[in-house]
Amino acid sequence: MTYYILITLCIIILIAYIFEITGKYSKIPGVILLMCFGLLLRYFSTNLGISIPDLSILLPIMGTLGLILIVLEGSMDLTLSSEKKQLVFKSLVSAVFLFLLQLILLSGVLIYYFHIPFKTALINSIPFGIISSAVAIPSSVNLKKGDREFIVYESSISDIVGILLFDFVVFNHLPLGQGILFFSFEVIVTIIFSVIISGALAYMLHKIGHHVKYVIILTVVILIFTVAKLILWPSLIVVLIFGLILNNTHFFQTKFILRHIDFHEFNLNLKSFKQITGELTFLVRSFFFLIFGFYTSTSELLNLKNLGYSISICFSIYLFRALFYKYILRKSLTPLLFFAPRGLITILLFLSIPAELKLPFMGEGLITQIIFISILFMAIGNILTVRRKEKVLSETDKPEVVI
Repeated sequence: MTYYILITLCIIILIAYIFEITGKYSKIPGVILLMCFGLLLRYFSTNLGISIPDLSILLPIMGTLGLILIVLEGSMDLTLSSEKKQLVFKSLVSAVFLFLLQLILLSGVLIYYFHIPFKTALINSIPFGIISSAVAIPSSVNLKKGDREFIVYESSISDIVGILLFDFVVFNHLPLGQGILFFSFEVIVTIIFSVIISGALAYMLHKIGHHVKYVIILTVVILIFTVAKLILWPSLIVVLIFGLILNNTHFFQTKFILRHIDFHEFNLNLKSFKQITGELTFLVRSFFFLIFGFYTSTSELLNLKNLGYSISICFSIYLFRALFYKYILRKSLTPLLFFAPRGLITILLFLSIPAELKLPFMGEGLITQIIFISILFMAIGNILTVRRKEKVLSETDKPEVVI
């Protein structure tokens, strides 16, 4: 049995890798293919009578690991400089404003039309307002550098803001004013702590001489995230700041630090650390979406009543996004309009909703439909982007006509 399990795991990883490679050419995100593959596995295992242990308990664990690794990987791709102030500000405004707008709309509908209590409506609406960095960042590889950086910032900030608000609404039992003050204090303390611990971890990355060090650094990051989560601190900030500090050491190259750190050697270590982080992210993300697809109910996925709700929610997402980009940010709608997928973080927060606050008509089927629609819409954006590039290249390659 052991060898059959190993063979199955190896085949799954190879298939996920093929999806990742072919996605660059077919423009169909590997996430969609993995979820469809999970659905097919469920169909064949059920019809062939193959007994598979319950793996659904792994979803929250793999989802949390995937979130940590994806935000870390994305933040290590970001270079901060004075020239990028406008880019960071616009992505921050976009992430926060569009998230709050979607949250107000959806929770308002639940309160006024379905008579859902305020807190319940808010908690169930938050997962739908968050852009999934787990899907958006890997899918933005074909975009030009400025657009890709915008998506990395926007989706990462969207994740953090969504998780912060979700945790605040679920765990806060103080009056609103006191709760906001206490939570703001926690955020400030977490940022200060994150800078200190990130500096220590960066120093460890440089100074550990043992051949096993990258996994140890990742383990410490995951441990800090988990402990911070248990004491209800905004833990994702730790991961984001750690990645930003690692990739922006030019801010810390003072005379004192240069005496203790060889930044040429540090950058070599960082390159290896990025590589192993990227490969672990690929593994965790692949198994998460495969397992989620496996446990997705086909009848719920094809539920026409759910489809009406999911299309309405997706329509509002892209309508707000189009209006915001055109009239406020004054940015081109292509390709950024299309890059607002829902995915890992949506599922993770949905699974984290306390049982007594879950709404029966907002189940896994609705979540999966919205994920499919938003990811397919993003695939269309990728195709349009590539066609635009090809058109520009073909026009520039035309020979000049001399008269």
